[in-house]
Amino acid sequence: MNAYDIVIIGGGPAGLAAAVSAKKNGIESILILERDKELGGILNQCIHNGFGLHTFKEELTGPEYAGRFIEQVKELDIEYKLNTMVMDISHDKVVTAMNRTDGMFEIQAKAIILAMGCRERSRGALNIPGYRPAGIFSAGTAQRLVNMEGYMPGRKVVILGSGDIGLIMARRMTFEGAKVQVVAELMPYSGGLKRNIVQCLDDYGIPLKLSHTVVDIRGKERLEGITIAQVDGKGKPIPGTEEDYECDTLLLSVGLIPENELSNGMGVDLSPVTSGPIVNESLETNIEGVFACGNVLHVHDLVDFVSEEATTAGKNAAKYVKDGVGAAEGHIVELKAVDGVRYTVPSTINVDRMEDILTVRFRVGGVYKNCFVSVYLDDERIIHKKRPVVAPGEMEDVKLKKEKLKEYPNLKTITVKLEEA
Repeated sequence: MNAYDIVIIGGGPAGLAAAVSAKKNGIESILILERDKELGGILNQCIHNGFGLHTFKEELTGPEYAGRFIEQVKELDIEYKLNTMVMDISHDKVVTAMNRTDGMFEIQAKAIILAMGCRERSRGALNIPGYRPAGIFSAGTAQRLVNMEGYMPGRKVVILGSGDIGLIMARRMTFEGAKVQVVAELMPYSGGLKRNIVQCLDDYGIPLKLSHTVVDIRGKERLEGITIAQVDGKGKPIPGTEEDYECDTLLLSVGLIPENELSNGMGVDLSPVTSGPIVNESLETNIEGVFACGNVLHVHDLVDFVSEEATTAGKNAAKYVKDGVGAAEGHIVELKAVDGVRYTVPSTINVDRMEDILTVRFRVGGVYKNCFVSVYLDDERIIHKKRPVVAPGEMEDVKLKKEKLKEYPNLKTITVKLEEA
Protein backbone atom coordinates (compact mmCIF):
# COMPACT_ATOMS: atom_id res chain seq x y z
CA MET A 1 0.00 0.00 0.00
CA ASN A 2 1.35 3.43 -0.97
CA ALA A 3 1.55 6.06 1.76
CA TYR A 4 1.31 9.85 1.47
CA ASP A 5 1.45 12.61 4.05
CA ILE A 6 -1.63 14.37 2.60
CA VAL A 7 -4.24 12.97 0.22
CA ILE A 8 -6.66 15.50 -1.30
CA ILE A 9 -10.01 14.24 -2.61
CA GLY A 10 -10.99 16.48 -5.55
CA GLY A 11 -8.93 18.50 -8.04
CA GLY A 12 -11.23 21.50 -8.36
CA PRO A 13 -10.48 25.01 -7.03
CA ALA A 14 -10.55 23.87 -3.38
CA GLY A 15 -8.33 20.82 -3.88
CA LEU A 16 -5.79 22.74 -5.99
CA ALA A 17 -5.47 25.65 -3.54
CA ALA A 18 -5.19 23.24 -0.58
CA ALA A 19 -2.42 21.27 -2.34
CA VAL A 20 -0.43 24.39 -3.20
CA SER A 21 -0.79 25.66 0.37
CA ALA A 22 0.29 22.33 1.93
CA LYS A 23 3.35 22.17 -0.33
CA LYS A 24 4.34 25.76 0.48
CA ASN A 25 4.05 24.85 4.16
CA GLY A 26 6.71 22.18 3.82
CA ILE A 27 4.90 18.94 2.94
CA GLU A 28 6.54 17.02 0.07
CA SER A 29 4.35 13.91 -0.14
CA ILE A 30 0.96 15.08 -1.50
CA LEU A 31 -1.49 13.32 -3.83
CA ILE A 32 -4.60 14.82 -5.49
CA LEU A 33 -7.28 12.35 -6.64
CA GLU A 34 -9.66 13.71 -9.32
CA ARG A 35 -12.48 11.75 -10.97
CA ASP A 36 -12.66 13.92 -14.12
CA LYS A 37 -10.23 13.77 -17.06
CA GLU A 38 -8.62 17.11 -16.14
CA LEU A 39 -7.94 19.29 -13.12
CA GLY A 40 -9.98 22.44 -12.51
CA GLY A 41 -13.36 21.04 -11.50
CA ILE A 42 -16.49 23.02 -12.28
CA LEU A 43 -14.44 26.09 -13.29
CA ASN A 44 -13.65 24.47 -16.66
CA GLN A 45 -17.24 25.04 -17.79
CA CYS A 46 -17.61 28.55 -16.27
CA ILE A 47 -16.35 30.53 -19.25
CA HIS A 48 -17.87 33.83 -18.08
CA ASN A 49 -15.64 36.35 -16.30
CA GLY A 50 -15.89 37.68 -12.74
CA PHE A 51 -13.44 35.27 -11.07
CA GLY A 52 -10.24 36.21 -9.27
CA LEU A 53 -10.91 39.81 -8.23
CA HIS A 54 -9.98 39.01 -4.60
CA THR A 55 -7.26 36.41 -5.24
CA PHE A 56 -5.43 37.84 -8.26
CA LYS A 57 -6.80 41.43 -8.25
CA GLU A 58 -7.97 41.03 -11.86
CA GLU A 59 -11.03 39.68 -13.63
CA LEU A 60 -10.59 36.19 -15.08
CA THR A 61 -12.80 33.50 -16.61
CA GLY A 62 -13.26 30.21 -14.76
CA PRO A 63 -10.74 28.24 -16.88
CA GLU A 64 -8.17 31.06 -16.54
CA TYR A 65 -8.61 31.09 -12.76
CA ALA A 66 -8.24 27.30 -12.55
CA GLY A 67 -5.26 27.50 -14.93
CA ARG A 68 -3.34 29.71 -12.49
CA PHE A 69 -3.64 27.08 -9.76
CA ILE A 70 -2.98 24.15 -12.12
CA GLU A 71 0.29 25.88 -13.19
CA GLN A 72 1.31 26.20 -9.54
CA VAL A 73 0.53 22.52 -8.90
CA LYS A 74 2.73 21.52 -11.84
CA GLU A 75 5.55 23.94 -10.94
CA LEU A 76 5.56 22.63 -7.38
CA ASP A 77 5.66 19.07 -8.74
CA ILE A 78 2.57 17.97 -6.80
CA GLU A 79 1.43 14.46 -7.76
CA TYR A 80 -2.12 13.94 -9.04
CA LYS A 81 -4.19 11.11 -10.55
CA LEU A 82 -7.00 11.88 -13.03
CA ASN A 83 -9.97 9.66 -14.01
CA THR A 84 -9.73 8.27 -10.48
CA MET A 85 -12.81 7.55 -8.44
CA VAL A 86 -12.49 7.38 -4.66
CA MET A 87 -14.75 4.56 -3.45
CA ASP A 88 -14.22 4.69 0.29
CA ILE A 89 -12.21 6.34 3.07
CA SER A 90 -11.82 4.42 6.32
CA HIS A 91 -11.84 5.97 9.78
CA ASP A 92 -8.07 5.46 10.02
CA LYS A 93 -7.48 7.35 6.74
CA VAL A 94 -7.04 4.51 4.25
CA VAL A 95 -8.33 5.72 0.85
CA THR A 96 -9.70 3.10 -1.55
CA ALA A 97 -9.82 4.33 -5.15
CA MET A 98 -9.90 2.96 -8.68
CA ASN A 99 -8.95 3.93 -12.23
CA ARG A 100 -8.21 2.22 -15.55
CA THR A 101 -4.45 1.97 -15.19
CA ASP A 102 -4.05 0.98 -11.53
CA GLY A 103 -7.34 -0.87 -11.06
CA MET A 104 -8.46 -0.85 -7.42
CA PHE A 105 -5.82 0.44 -5.01
CA GLU A 106 -5.41 1.66 -1.43
CA ILE A 107 -3.46 4.61 -0.04
CA GLN A 108 -2.59 5.27 3.60
CA ALA A 109 -2.71 9.00 4.39
CA LYS A 110 -1.49 10.87 7.46
CA ALA A 111 -3.97 13.66 6.73
CA ILE A 112 -6.89 13.94 4.32
CA ILE A 113 -8.42 17.08 2.82
CA LEU A 114 -12.00 16.68 1.61
CA ALA A 115 -12.56 18.93 -1.43
CA MET A 116 -15.25 17.11 -3.43
CA GLY A 117 -17.36 20.18 -4.18
CA CYS A 118 -21.12 19.97 -4.60
CA ARG A 119 -23.76 18.71 -7.02
CA GLU A 120 -27.04 20.16 -8.22
CA ARG A 121 -30.38 19.22 -6.74
CA SER A 122 -32.22 17.15 -9.36
CA ARG A 123 -35.78 17.13 -10.64
CA GLY A 124 -36.51 14.09 -8.48
CA ALA A 125 -36.16 16.25 -5.37
CA LEU A 126 -38.76 18.76 -6.58
CA ASN A 127 -42.01 16.77 -6.89
CA ILE A 128 -43.10 18.43 -10.13
CA PRO A 129 -46.08 16.62 -11.73
CA GLY A 130 -45.97 15.51 -15.39
CA TYR A 131 -44.16 13.04 -17.61
CA ARG A 132 -40.40 12.68 -17.98
CA PRO A 133 -39.84 14.20 -21.43
CA ALA A 134 -36.47 15.12 -22.96
CA GLY A 135 -35.52 18.78 -22.53
CA ILE A 136 -35.32 19.05 -18.72
CA PHE A 137 -31.76 19.76 -17.57
CA SER A 138 -30.05 21.03 -14.46
CA ALA A 139 -28.52 24.44 -15.21
CA GLY A 140 -24.99 23.07 -14.69
CA THR A 141 -25.55 20.23 -17.17
CA ALA A 142 -26.79 22.76 -19.75
CA GLN A 143 -23.73 24.90 -19.01
CA ARG A 144 -21.43 21.96 -19.68
CA LEU A 145 -23.30 21.04 -22.90
CA VAL A 146 -23.08 24.59 -24.30
CA ASN A 147 -19.62 25.63 -23.09
CA MET A 148 -17.64 22.37 -23.30
CA GLU A 149 -19.46 19.89 -25.53
CA GLY A 150 -20.76 22.41 -28.08
CA TYR A 151 -24.42 21.29 -27.92
CA MET A 152 -27.44 23.58 -27.62
CA PRO A 153 -30.07 22.09 -25.25
CA GLY A 154 -32.97 23.98 -26.85
CA ARG A 155 -34.34 27.23 -28.27
CA LYS A 156 -37.31 28.22 -26.09
CA VAL A 157 -36.25 28.18 -22.48
CA VAL A 158 -37.86 28.51 -19.04
CA ILE A 159 -35.65 28.48 -15.92
CA LEU A 160 -36.88 27.31 -12.52
CA GLY A 161 -34.85 28.65 -9.61
CA SER A 162 -32.71 31.78 -9.44
CA GLY A 163 -29.44 30.29 -8.20
CA ASP A 164 -26.30 31.81 -9.69
CA ILE A 165 -25.85 29.07 -12.32
CA GLY A 166 -29.45 29.54 -13.48
CA LEU A 167 -29.02 33.30 -13.79
CA ILE A 168 -25.73 32.92 -15.68
CA MET A 169 -27.32 30.34 -18.02
CA ALA A 170 -30.20 32.73 -18.75
CA ARG A 171 -27.63 35.13 -20.21
CA ARG A 172 -25.59 32.38 -21.87
CA MET A 173 -28.60 30.83 -23.65
CA THR A 174 -29.63 34.33 -24.81
CA PHE A 175 -26.13 34.85 -26.27
CA GLU A 176 -26.51 31.58 -28.21
CA GLY A 177 -29.78 32.72 -29.75
CA ALA A 178 -32.30 31.01 -27.47
CA LYS A 179 -35.34 32.85 -26.14
CA VAL A 180 -35.36 32.74 -22.33
CA GLN A 181 -38.96 33.53 -21.47
CA VAL A 182 -38.99 33.67 -17.68
CA VAL A 183 -37.08 32.75 -14.53
CA ALA A 184 -39.44 31.45 -11.83
CA GLU A 185 -38.33 31.35 -8.17
CA LEU A 186 -40.26 29.57 -5.40
CA MET A 187 -38.92 31.81 -2.63
CA PRO A 188 -39.90 35.49 -2.20
CA TYR A 189 -36.23 36.40 -2.84
CA SER A 190 -33.57 35.32 -5.33
CA GLY A 191 -30.99 32.69 -4.38
CA GLY A 192 -28.28 34.35 -6.51
CA LEU A 193 -25.93 37.30 -6.22
CA LYS A 194 -27.48 40.73 -6.81
CA ARG A 195 -24.95 41.50 -9.55
CA ASN A 196 -25.99 38.36 -11.45
CA ILE A 197 -29.66 39.40 -11.37
CA VAL A 198 -28.70 42.77 -12.86
CA GLN A 199 -26.12 41.55 -15.40
CA CYS A 200 -27.89 38.34 -16.53
CA LEU A 201 -31.62 39.14 -16.32
CA ASP A 202 -32.26 42.90 -16.13
CA ASP A 203 -29.76 43.75 -18.90
CA TYR A 204 -31.54 41.34 -21.28
CA GLY A 205 -35.13 42.05 -20.29
CA ILE A 206 -35.69 38.56 -18.85
CA PRO A 207 -38.46 38.62 -16.21
CA LEU A 208 -37.84 37.17 -12.73
CA LYS A 209 -41.04 35.98 -11.05
CA LEU A 210 -40.56 35.52 -7.31
CA SER A 211 -42.92 33.26 -5.29
CA HIS A 212 -43.66 31.21 -8.45
CA THR A 213 -43.06 27.57 -9.28
CA VAL A 214 -43.70 25.02 -12.06
CA VAL A 215 -47.00 23.17 -11.48
CA ASP A 216 -47.29 21.23 -14.74
CA ILE A 217 -45.08 19.82 -17.48
CA ARG A 218 -46.51 19.05 -20.93
CA GLY A 219 -45.06 16.67 -23.53
CA LYS A 220 -44.24 12.98 -23.52
CA GLU A 221 -41.24 12.51 -25.80
CA ARG A 222 -39.97 16.11 -25.80
CA LEU A 223 -40.95 18.97 -23.51
CA GLU A 224 -43.69 21.04 -25.19
CA GLY A 225 -44.63 23.51 -22.49
CA ILE A 226 -44.90 24.22 -18.79
CA THR A 227 -47.31 25.96 -16.44
CA ILE A 228 -46.12 28.17 -13.60
CA ALA A 229 -48.25 29.51 -10.76
CA GLN A 230 -47.84 31.87 -7.85
CA VAL A 231 -47.39 30.27 -4.43
CA ASP A 232 -48.59 31.35 -1.00
CA GLY A 233 -46.48 31.75 2.15
CA LYS A 234 -46.37 27.97 2.61
CA GLY A 235 -45.20 27.30 -0.96
CA LYS A 236 -48.61 25.99 -2.15
CA PRO A 237 -49.80 27.08 -5.64
CA ILE A 238 -52.60 29.65 -5.63
CA PRO A 239 -55.49 28.60 -7.95
CA GLY A 240 -56.19 31.08 -10.74
CA THR A 241 -52.60 32.38 -10.98
CA GLU A 242 -51.45 29.83 -13.60
CA GLU A 243 -49.51 31.00 -16.67
CA ASP A 244 -48.66 28.75 -19.63
CA TYR A 245 -45.39 28.92 -21.56
CA GLU A 246 -44.52 27.05 -24.73
CA CYS A 247 -40.95 25.79 -24.40
CA ASP A 248 -38.66 22.94 -25.42
CA THR A 249 -36.23 23.34 -22.51
CA LEU A 250 -36.61 23.67 -18.73
CA LEU A 251 -33.44 24.42 -16.77
CA LEU A 252 -33.41 23.71 -13.02
CA SER A 253 -31.31 25.91 -10.75
CA VAL A 254 -32.79 24.87 -7.43
CA GLY A 255 -29.87 24.58 -5.06
CA LEU A 256 -26.60 22.77 -4.54
CA ILE A 257 -25.84 19.83 -2.25
CA PRO A 258 -22.31 19.24 -0.89
CA GLU A 259 -20.96 15.83 -2.04
CA ASN A 260 -20.54 14.20 1.37
CA GLU A 261 -21.24 10.49 0.82
CA LEU A 262 -17.54 9.72 1.41
CA SER A 263 -17.42 11.95 4.50
CA ASN A 264 -20.53 10.29 5.90
CA GLY A 265 -19.13 6.82 5.20
CA MET A 266 -15.98 7.50 7.20
CA GLY A 267 -17.91 8.87 10.18
CA VAL A 268 -17.51 12.64 9.73
CA ASP A 269 -20.21 14.60 11.62
CA LEU A 270 -22.34 16.57 9.14
CA SER A 271 -24.32 19.76 9.75
CA PRO A 272 -28.09 19.43 9.19
CA VAL A 273 -28.13 23.02 7.87
CA THR A 274 -25.25 23.00 5.35
CA SER A 275 -25.10 19.21 4.69
CA GLY A 276 -21.33 19.71 5.01
CA PRO A 277 -18.88 18.61 7.73
CA ILE A 278 -18.87 20.32 11.13
CA VAL A 279 -15.39 21.82 11.50
CA ASN A 280 -13.26 23.71 14.02
CA GLU A 281 -11.05 26.79 13.52
CA SER A 282 -8.49 24.69 11.57
CA LEU A 283 -11.27 23.40 9.24
CA GLU A 284 -10.67 20.00 10.86
CA THR A 285 -13.63 17.62 11.22
CA ASN A 286 -14.44 15.46 14.24
CA ILE A 287 -11.95 12.89 12.85
CA GLU A 288 -8.43 13.97 13.73
CA GLY A 289 -6.35 14.81 10.65
CA VAL A 290 -9.34 15.03 8.28
CA PHE A 291 -9.98 18.55 6.96
CA ALA A 292 -12.69 19.99 4.67
CA CYS A 293 -12.84 23.09 2.48
CA GLY A 294 -14.74 24.66 -0.40
CA ASN A 295 -18.23 23.69 -1.52
CA VAL A 296 -18.09 20.28 0.16
CA LEU A 297 -18.04 22.20 3.47
CA HIS A 298 -20.69 24.80 2.62
CA VAL A 299 -21.80 26.31 -0.70
CA HIS A 300 -19.83 29.46 -1.57
CA ASP A 301 -20.88 32.29 -3.88
CA LEU A 302 -17.33 33.31 -4.93
CA VAL A 303 -14.50 30.96 -5.89
CA ASP A 304 -12.02 33.42 -4.35
CA PHE A 305 -13.40 32.54 -0.91
CA VAL A 306 -13.11 28.83 -1.76
CA SER A 307 -9.40 29.32 -2.50
CA GLU A 308 -8.91 31.36 0.67
CA GLU A 309 -10.57 28.69 2.79
CA ALA A 310 -8.67 25.87 1.04
CA THR A 311 -5.36 27.67 1.64
CA THR A 312 -6.19 27.63 5.36
CA ALA A 313 -7.08 23.91 5.22
CA GLY A 314 -3.83 23.08 3.41
CA LYS A 315 -1.77 25.03 5.90
CA ASN A 316 -3.46 23.38 8.89
CA ALA A 317 -3.18 19.89 7.36
CA ALA A 318 0.56 20.52 6.89
CA LYS A 319 0.83 21.63 10.49
CA TYR A 320 -1.02 18.51 11.63
CA VAL A 321 1.33 16.20 9.67
CA LYS A 322 4.39 17.93 11.16
CA ASP A 323 3.19 18.29 14.76
CA GLY A 324 0.57 15.53 14.99
CA VAL A 325 -1.47 17.80 17.26
CA GLY A 326 -5.16 16.87 17.43
CA ALA A 327 -8.09 19.16 18.07
CA ALA A 328 -8.74 18.20 21.67
CA GLU A 329 -6.15 20.25 23.60
CA GLY A 330 -6.81 23.87 24.61
CA HIS A 331 -9.71 26.20 25.40
CA ILE A 332 -12.64 25.31 23.08
CA VAL A 333 -15.51 27.75 22.47
CA GLU A 334 -18.77 26.93 20.70
CA LEU A 335 -20.22 29.20 17.99
CA LYS A 336 -23.99 29.71 17.93
CA ALA A 337 -25.99 30.98 14.95
CA VAL A 338 -29.33 32.55 15.97
CA ASP A 339 -31.83 35.27 14.97
CA GLY A 340 -31.60 35.12 11.18
CA VAL A 341 -28.13 33.55 10.93
CA ARG A 342 -28.49 29.96 9.63
CA TYR A 343 -25.04 28.54 10.43
CA THR A 344 -21.40 29.47 10.98
CA VAL A 345 -18.19 27.93 9.66
CA PRO A 346 -16.36 27.01 11.86
CA SER A 347 -18.70 25.60 14.58
CA THR A 348 -16.09 25.57 17.36
CA ILE A 349 -12.91 27.53 18.02
CA ASN A 350 -9.87 26.42 19.97
CA VAL A 351 -8.64 29.82 21.13
CA ASP A 352 -5.09 28.60 21.81
CA ARG A 353 -4.70 27.18 18.30
CA MET A 354 -6.50 29.80 16.20
CA GLU A 355 -4.72 32.31 13.94
CA ASP A 356 -4.38 35.93 15.06
CA ILE A 357 -7.45 36.80 12.95
CA LEU A 358 -10.08 34.15 12.15
CA THR A 359 -12.72 34.62 9.43
CA VAL A 360 -16.11 33.20 10.42
CA ARG A 361 -18.36 32.73 7.38
CA PHE A 362 -22.15 32.42 7.52
CA ARG A 363 -25.38 32.84 5.56
CA VAL A 364 -28.68 34.40 6.59
CA GLY A 365 -32.12 32.83 6.30
CA GLY A 366 -33.99 35.63 4.52
CA VAL A 367 -33.71 39.17 3.16
CA TYR A 368 -33.13 41.66 6.00
CA LYS A 369 -32.87 45.42 5.44
CA ASN A 370 -31.18 48.01 7.65
CA CYS A 371 -29.96 45.55 10.24
CA PHE A 372 -26.82 44.91 12.28
CA VAL A 373 -24.60 41.85 12.21
CA SER A 374 -23.68 41.37 15.88
CA VAL A 375 -21.23 39.08 17.66
CA TYR A 376 -21.49 38.34 21.40
CA LEU A 377 -18.82 36.78 23.62
CA ASP A 378 -21.16 35.10 26.12
CA ASP A 379 -23.33 38.14 26.94
CA GLU A 380 -21.01 40.94 25.84
CA ARG A 381 -21.39 42.41 22.35
CA ILE A 382 -18.05 43.02 20.60
CA ILE A 383 -19.10 43.48 16.94
CA HIS A 384 -22.07 45.52 15.72
CA LYS A 385 -21.82 46.04 11.93
CA LYS A 386 -24.53 48.07 10.14
CA ARG A 387 -25.73 46.43 6.89
CA PRO A 388 -28.19 48.09 4.47
CA VAL A 389 -29.27 44.65 3.22
CA VAL A 390 -28.30 40.99 3.78
CA ALA A 391 -29.70 38.14 1.67
CA PRO A 392 -29.39 34.33 1.51
CA GLY A 393 -27.65 34.50 -1.89
CA GLU A 394 -24.63 36.35 -0.49
CA MET A 395 -22.18 34.85 1.98
CA GLU A 396 -21.32 37.06 4.97
CA ASP A 397 -18.36 37.01 7.32
CA VAL A 398 -17.04 38.46 10.56
CA LYS A 399 -13.43 38.59 11.75
CA LEU A 400 -12.52 37.44 15.27
CA LYS A 401 -9.25 38.51 16.89
CA LYS A 402 -7.31 36.07 19.03
CA GLU A 403 -6.08 38.76 21.46
CA LYS A 404 -9.70 39.81 22.09
CA LEU A 405 -10.86 36.23 22.81
CA LYS A 406 -7.86 35.74 25.13
CA GLU A 407 -9.31 38.48 27.37
CA TYR A 408 -12.17 36.07 28.24
CA PRO A 409 -10.52 33.02 29.85
CA ASN A 410 -13.90 31.47 30.82
CA LEU A 411 -15.61 32.11 27.48
CA LYS A 412 -18.19 29.43 26.63
CA THR A 413 -20.06 30.61 23.51
CA ILE A 414 -19.69 33.09 20.68
CA THR A 415 -23.08 34.08 19.24
CA VAL A 416 -23.53 35.49 15.73
CA LYS A 417 -26.94 37.07 15.11
CA LEU A 418 -28.83 39.78 13.23
CA GLU A 419 -30.32 42.69 15.17
CA GLU A 420 -32.78 45.34 14.07
CA ALA A 421 -31.46 48.83 13.54
